[in-house]
Amino acid sequence: MTVKKALIPAAGLGTRFLPATKSMPKEMLPIIDTPVIHYVVEEAIASGIEDIIIITGRGKRAIEDYFDDSPELEMYLAKKHNSELLKLVRDVSSLVDIHYIRQKEPNGLGDAVLRAENHIGDEPFAVLLGDDIIVNDKPCTAQLIENFEKYGRSTLAVEEVPYEKLSSYGIIKGKELSDSLYMLEDIVEKPSPENAPSNLGAIGRYVFTPEIFDCIKEAGTGVGNEIQLTDGIRVLNRSQIIYACRFKGKRFDTGDRLGYVKSILDFALENENLREDVLEYLREILEAAESPEQGKADIIKDQSVDRITT
Repeated sequence: MTVKKALIPAAGLGTRFLPATKSMPKEMLPIIDTPVIHYVVEEAIASGIEDIIIITGRGKRAIEDYFDDSPELEMYLAKKHNSELLKLVRDVSSLVDIHYIRQKEPNGLGDAVLRAENHIGDEPFAVLLGDDIIVNDKPCTAQLIENFEKYGRSTLAVEEVPYEKLSSYGIIKGKELSDSLYMLEDIVEKPSPENAPSNLGAIGRYVFTPEIFDCIKEAGTGVGNEIQLTDGIRVLNRSQIIYACRFKGKRFDTGDRLGYVKSILDFALENENLREDVLEYLREILEAAESPEQGKADIIKDQSVDRITT
């Protein structure tokens, strides 16, 4: 069986980015000029996905609007003969078939996955978290699908997690089969660092067999009194082999403030129209940091010039 459906949970409240996310979905935060979720959808498409379900919640309408047609904007751009921007806008709304299912209240990642059960049916499917961007010539999801097609079993993407961050991830215990592939023995949701079974964490890309739905239901509520996907994976692992794959690529956790800043800098440095200006600005910042007194003098000088000229 091949994987043609994907689920993108995007119903979280985004509390780490308040107050911005009070009225704006965290998945719509821009990486320069493109929302985070756009890159996630593009990864799914590049992995051969034809049908995408986005799990939304109250206050997430901007996601639906973004991937929808925009007649007024298209008419305006056509009138201004701005064919480049017009093509850009139309391309966004014609990426792929996207369906939206609402999660009535935040109740854990496992609950978000369950919302799509009727749409997925008895097919295998991918899950891509809406705040992770992974960059590689071969998409992370495509790497997992390749493993699924080879073994016919659910596969998780994992990477090494810093010690101080272990309590933020589902951490696996696995039997190493190769440099990049493990057979899952256990997975623990947000363990204390001293109790973590390894330093390999699940990072927000999965391919599942449809049996995962019954396993999530059987697991019930877990950490934080929410329905955790990790607990469903543990139940599934009792009856099926599950693989964990150390993916190739660079991951940006845009749900974390520092990760978000890093993603903007990296994407800016990859942009040929921005690269040199950004590098020059970074050099100025570093020089000022290395010589704080000189930086302070420059600020005083600039303020004096402003007073004279005004």
